[in-house]
Amino acid sequence: MAKDIKIALVGNPNTGKSTLFNLLTGLNQKIGNFPGITVDKKVGYCKLADNKQAEIIDLPGTYSLYPKSKDESIVFQVLADKNNSSHPDIVVLVADATNLRRNLLLYSQVADLGVPMVLALNMTDMAKKKELISTSINFLNGWGYK
Repeated sequence: MAKDIKIALVGNPNTGKSTLFNLLTGLNQKIGNFPGITVDKKVGYCKLADNKQAEIIDLPGTYSLYPKSKDESIVFQVLADKNNSSHPDIVVLVADATNLRRNLLLYSQVADLGVPMVLALNMTDMAKKKELISTSINFLNGWGYK
């Protein structure tokens, strides 16, 4: 199947990467409310505007690009090796809005690789309930986001 762009979903365990993957691709990958569900990369496709297609790569959750397990090493191999067949054109880093500090180490490491990246805040409903949204926005502003 031809593709026009590769998009990797990256983030800490249990931040909603596979849920986003399922929404984008229409697939039904197993999800759960605990880490370790995705232990290998999953690939699916979605249609974009202008008859373009995106290959969506759901990577295992990791806290860092310094792998401590086999599933974490998959993330490092895909992102760091430009010759890897799954190396993305863009990364969507899915972060838990209720605990941004835990997520931004990985963000900074992925940013250092130079791959274009989008930061997708997930669980904003929970952050609003805990009155963390304004705190999260102020935290991001401190990192240079507007």
